[in-house]
Amino acid sequence: QVQLVAAGGGSVPPGGSLRLSCAVSGPLLKIDAMGWYRRAPGRQRDLVATMTSGGATNYADSVKARFTISSDNAARAVYLQMNTLKPEDTAVYYCSADEGWHDYWGQGTQVTVSS
Repeated sequence: QVQLVAAGGGSVPPGGSLRLSCAVSGPLLKIDAMGWYRRAPGRQRDLVATMTSGGATNYADSVKARFTISSDNAARAVYLQMNTLKPEDTAVYYCSADEGWHDYWGQGTQVTVSS
């Protein structure tokens, strides 16, 4: 059974930082890409950042220059360094793994940015 376990969420004031991590376990044949998405209250789930197995990255415009995605392919883990957090970054953050023919999702971790 494939599992993605995310950790690192929490509550920080505006301008603060958090680092999310996500570890993949289970019988995936390969991972083409991993990424982070978020769902804010009342909104659909939106892309935050993705990274392919080759290292290509893609970011939502709203997080460029503030967030950095990285991965450890050998450990099958993905990370999201979030700096200069804003209240509008408040959401449940989900990690994903793309096997090519199927996407797997983690359980989500809450990030709250509030003074």
